[in-house]
Amino acid sequence: MEKTYKNCQSCGMPMKKDPQGGGTNADGTKSEKYCSFCYQNGAFTWPDCTVEQMQTLCVGKLKEMHFPGFIAWLLTRGIPKLERW
Repeated sequence: MEKTYKNCQSCGMPMKKDPQGGGTNADGTKSEKYCSFCYQNGAFTWPDCTVEQMQTLCVGKLKEMHFPGFIAWLLTRGIPKLERW
């Protein structure tokens, strides 16, 4: 049985917040591991991204969503522990 992930294993976003319900695998099926922002057609949308760049991107997105900077920073601290990295 495949493991169910609550959060994208690339950016950490809750999978239930993904408007597309997850990224897509090469065969067109839904990815259970990565969100649609990070993963499309079986490949990462930003393949050369470093973990630090991902954290910076996510902090920026959270701030756009009106999260305070400190909270945005806290929410991205776990990104290096995700399976992609």
